[in-house]
Amino acid sequence: MIRWRGYIDQAKRSGLRMSLAGLCAALILGAMMTSGEAGAASLEDTLLLELKDGPVVIEMRPDLAPGHVARIKELVRAEFYDGLLFHRVIDGFMAQTGDPGGDGTGGSGQKLDAEFSDEAHVRGTVSMARAQSPNSADSQFFIVFQDSAWLNGQYTVWGRVVQGMEHVDAIKRGEGQGGTVSDPDKIVRLRVAADVAE
Repeated sequence: MIRWRGYIDQAKRSGLRMSLAGLCAALILGAMMTSGEAGAASLEDTLLLELKDGPVVIEMRPDLAPGHVARIKELVRAEFYDGLLFHRVIDGFMAQTGDPGGDGTGGSGQKLDAEFSDEAHVRGTVSMARAQSPNSADSQFFIVFQDSAWLNGQYTVWGRVVQGMEHVDAIKRGEGQGGTVSDPDKIVRLRVAADVAE
């Protein structure tokens, strides 16, 4: 299991000068990010996703979807996502998780109003799954493997993978058009970076 706090403590002791978001990414992934790097998110708007193959850093986008980002952080802080399965994974498309029942029919029980935007669904985009109604997103989300323009303007984009996409690529794929996975991979744990860095 990745010990996030240990990585961060090690970096603090090293005296390296960089942004806190860059510090987390550098320590987790072994790549240094400088404080001047464009697009570095604050720790409060950064998620650390631990998968079986390694860590993933997700920059959340409250500028695009403030309601969704707030709810995701609330669920993450309640450790809701820890151990949940990637129940639907379609090769060349996306990996979906966030259902406590593991079959794609459930959620946390709190529906969210759509926050659609012009943000494109490109490789690494993190977006909310939903039913037919635009206002039916709950806790399920997906990460796209490749550009998926047909989703644009129809699903709420709330984040993007900024480090560790190769570990998302390694998530076990499902079978057929529906992408149902037998013996699926899971989220080991998901944390808000600000909570780990304390």
